[in-house]
Amino acid sequence: MSRPERWTTAVLDVEAPGGLAVVQGDQGFLLDANGVMFPRGWLAGQDLPVQSEHGIGYFEGEPVYLLVLERSVAVEGCAWQGLRQFMLEGDFAVFQMLGYAAQVSTWAREHRFCGACGRATVQIRGERAMFCEHDNLRLYPRISPSMIVLVTRGDEILLARSPRFVTGMYSALAGFVEPGESAEDCVHREVMEEVQVRIKNLKYRGSQCWPFPHSMMLGFHAEYESGEIVPQAEEIEDARWFHVDDLPPLPANRSIARYLIEAYLAERSGAPEPVLPG
Repeated sequence: MSRPERWTTAVLDVEAPGGLAVVQGDQGFLLDANGVMFPRGWLAGQDLPVQSEHGIGYFEGEPVYLLVLERSVAVEGCAWQGLRQFMLEGDFAVFQMLGYAAQVSTWAREHRFCGACGRATVQIRGERAMFCEHDNLRLYPRISPSMIVLVTRGDEILLARSPRFVTGMYSALAGFVEPGESAEDCVHREVMEEVQVRIKNLKYRGSQCWPFPHSMMLGFHAEYESGEIVPQAEEIEDARWFHVDDLPPLPANRSIARYLIEAYLAERSGAPEPVLPG
């Protein structure tokens, strides 16, 4: 796990001089041979189509700002890269920073105007909120709670794949929590909806921020109780029991889905439990 002090969120004053900045457009984040963080002063001279700017925190003690662009543009010596690629390849602390930046960017784009009256909103200084003066309404970044659960049956684990997954990859079952529903109720409902299986002995294992675009994944482990697998039409392309010694391609190493799977494998083999990335 990355040291907590490498990346710390904070609401920084965009009027302050200096610092570093990350840039997000519709193709992802801007990067060059030195990485994804640029001197803020250098970016000011690049004639970028900046929609908004936000102070997002400190990386290894340096203030970091986010420039949200109206569109991606060509910048000499630079390229664009999606957030998932940073998760797969890069420094996890950098991914944490960019994941937060991506969520701030989504919030900023979606709350430029008040949803009640349609008037333009303004950023509140010193607070991560947009404000509509007409309705006296504060609009904060949204977090959508969701659950992910690994269902097991002795040496077998239940994995499924969505049509949206990379070819061949299987993962644990997941879904969003509905209004008025507990996370535990959500787990039971989603498992029944997606594969028609009943579960028991549900245990919470941990959580992970999932910035695609703004979820909080609550991870669970459950044991199989009864039922035959029937994949949900249009949602589940395939679902089956896999023996722990014969698994398909799995989700990314830093994902909570992979953690749940590897934690169970460690439990069965007596190996040390893996660490869930923060």
